[in-house]
Amino acid sequence: MTDLLTGKTILITGASAGIGAHAARLFAREGANLVLAARRLAQLDQVARSIREDGGDVLAVQADTTSADDIDRAITTAFDRWGGLHGALNNAGRSQGGGRLAEVPTDTFEAVLDVNFRGTWLAMRAEIAAMTSPGATGGSIVNISSIGGTFGTPGQSIYGATKAAVIAMSRSAATEYGRDNIRVNAIAPGATMTDMMTAWQEREPGIVDKLGSLAALGRVGQPDEIAEAAAWLISDRASYVTGMALGVDGGTAPWPH
Repeated sequence: MTDLLTGKTILITGASAGIGAHAARLFAREGANLVLAARRLAQLDQVARSIREDGGDVLAVQADTTSADDIDRAITTAFDRWGGLHGALNNAGRSQGGGRLAEVPTDTFEAVLDVNFRGTWLAMRAEIAAMTSPGATGGSIVNISSIGGTFGTPGQSIYGATKAAVIAMSRSAATEYGRDNIRVNAIAPGATMTDMMTAWQEREPGIVDKLGSLAALGRVGQPDEIAEAAAWLISDRASYVTGMALGVDGGTAPWPH
């Protein structure tokens, strides 16, 4: 490893599986102090335990990103242990589960909006407050969006709308807090082999191969590949990068009509 994140205290939401769990392990290998947050405590503890066994410094906090109190508690944990917060990967998200726009139930719409957009906003609000608190020197926030937020994908209209909102919010926040030495960027992954993708494959056999065929590289991505991009954006090596939506998608083309 390259000690890319040595000395940085970083919060990762949605850290119990998928991109969040892979990012946690990578960030720890790169020297970060970590606060991991997720709703599923048993799985979160497993991730934290594996990091400690490899010599990493990590705390696990059961938290729902739709709860402002839970997010505040996670950040307080970072301050109590390490005295501040230098970076955040806002990864917690929820799938739409398919269905054309007019077929999406109201409760599904509200749940996807609540986690993907409102939850990201609540996390950013608390993280920015921490990074602008007395004695703080700024920081770097990375929000996980999706290529579904950059072009249309059938069966993902609500999910895509929330992910487009994450990109717009990231860009605006970057302009608002740049003078506070806070960088804000988004990552728009292509199809990535997470639990969401596995569930989609179960609903629609063959979708992984179909999505992979849309990428210039001819395959879907792996969580570690998204985590590597996030580590770079949070690190000081991306010190002049802000307000960007970085596509990590293997050169994926829009869904054919």
